[in-house]
Amino acid sequence: MGKSFDELIKKVAAIPMKKVAVCVSQDSAVIEAVRAAKDRKIADAILVGDAKKTKAIADEIGIDISDFEMIDVEDVVEASLTAVKLVHDGKADMYMKGLIDTKGFLKSVLDKEVGLRTGKMLSHVCVFDIKGYDRLMFLTDVAFLPYPTLEDKVNIIKNTVEICEALGVNNPKVAPLAAVEVVNPKMPVTVEAEELHQMNLRGEITGCIVDGPLSMDLAIDPEAAKHKGATDRPIQGDADILLFPDIHSGNIAYKSIVHTAELVNGNILTGTAAPVVLTSRSDSMEVKVNSIVVASLVAEYMKNNK
Repeated sequence: MGKSFDELIKKVAAIPMKKVAVCVSQDSAVIEAVRAAKDRKIADAILVGDAKKTKAIADEIGIDISDFEMIDVEDVVEASLTAVKLVHDGKADMYMKGLIDTKGFLKSVLDKEVGLRTGKMLSHVCVFDIKGYDRLMFLTDVAFLPYPTLEDKVNIIKNTVEICEALGVNNPKVAPLAAVEVVNPKMPVTVEAEELHQMNLRGEITGCIVDGPLSMDLAIDPEAAKHKGATDRPIQGDADILLFPDIHSGNIAYKSIVHTAELVNGNILTGTAAPVVLTSRSDSMEVKVNSIVVASLVAEYMKNNK
């Protein structure tokens, strides 16, 4: 079972090295990340973008990119379509955002001819390795879907369970979060959380254990579960997946953890035909490298489970 990023990196070392197609490569943080990923034997990269600007930036930050394949495309839209086509055609294993806005990047992901659309709903998963927590924590969706419906939440769970399985976390425990751990008809989030639990019991959501509604403390703190007398619940402070009711609560939780806890994390977009590394401009180089680690394992999982 994958319990830490150290374990994930060991798993990556045991599989064939993957290749990431970088969309609009003239980005210092991304150049640093793919250089580090290659040096650590995590993944190779194809740099697609303005070659002159990419080389100038690399020189400026003191990074040698001469051993990377580079495809010179100055136009941002054309570069995005060129890069995603590499993944679509099997010439690269994953797709990574460079110096392009998220809207333009997603447009290439969903391109009908060369993109990575599958018909599945897209959602975003953050993988956290937090000091003091004895397992990987999966947060979703904190960056993509503003107000997920009940149907959306079912699809988010399915997408995230696949990521868990790819990382060696089987039959993960899913906590649909709310402010309270009991159903209150005046709080629709709790009603939907209970419905997700019932759907899981009926076999409509498989490959995981869903227990909701759950407050955050009951989801992640065994002591809180004991104090609140919740020792008969399927989840007793040992959740693997935290399912947030909306993007506001998810994003606030994500940033609170990132800026206050000692952790390692990586992010990935799911529901696509190949892994998509979608990180923020504010994310550190290490977050980008860790995201490539996650994407590499997901790529291997998808190859073996087509």
